[in-house]
Amino acid sequence: MTAKVISGKEVAAQIREELKGEVKNVKEQGITPGLAVLLVGDDPASHSYVRGKEKACNETGIFSSVTRLTSEVSERELLQRIENLNNDPTIHGILVQLPLPDHISETKVIETISPEKDVDGFHPVNIGRMMTGQKAFLPCTPHGIIKMIQSQGISLSGKHAVIVGRSNIVGKPVGQLLLNENATVTYCHSKTANMQEITTQGDILIVAVGRAGFIGKDYIKEDAVVIDVGVNRKEDGKLYGDVLFEEAAEKASYITPVPGGVGPMTITMLLYNTVESAKRTLEGASS
Repeated sequence: MTAKVISGKEVAAQIREELKGEVKNVKEQGITPGLAVLLVGDDPASHSYVRGKEKACNETGIFSSVTRLTSEVSERELLQRIENLNNDPTIHGILVQLPLPDHISETKVIETISPEKDVDGFHPVNIGRMMTGQKAFLPCTPHGIIKMIQSQGISLSGKHAVIVGRSNIVGKPVGQLLLNENATVTYCHSKTANMQEITTQGDILIVAVGRAGFIGKDYIKEDAVVIDVGVNRKEDGKLYGDVLFEEAAEKASYITPVPGGVGPMTITMLLYNTVESAKRTLEGASS
């Protein structure tokens, strides 16, 4: 048996089509959803991501503003620009592209963004709301992963989900979202002693470690749902996931590819959060 491939491109395209309708509806009520991106320095990957976000905004009807700053910009100036955007009624989402130069504190930057405009879902207030099951902007990649699984009609309730990786951006929050969906969650990481024993118990296996081909079929339970978050570029210039796709596909029931899996969902959920923020502004205006 070969696993069914969950195409992030297809799921993302479907969500973006729905978002177009929502944007049209919000615009008819006098608000254009607006996303402001601050890009510091000249990291090629960051510039590529931001171009992708601009393109996605244009296609969906979202107003997009990108401010490109040199790596010499002071922390003070960057924080002031964020404050200006916090107070700008035409902007519903603020995104500061990471990583930042060493002289700028990522923590300060994230905490300066208004929780009501934190469409990345990284602000401690939104993390706290997510942890306690309140209405919050959810981190984009973890939220996208949940949407991908649900797109296949897979119920998460009662399932054992094993997460390999504990980053603040993917590993930790995706575990919380799975918990919110009534899954039983186990984390594995670099200090886990008996990883294979644990991962082979997972009905759902989510791998986010940033090491090409880290997980082979011996780590996978028969008929598991395997979500590969890894994006690793090798010397041949190609992208590889954290999972050995071909052999994992022989054992899993569902699997995500790299590229074309989790990646397209991340920008899509950023658009989703921006539109959600604009809708909340409308609700606030009418109440």
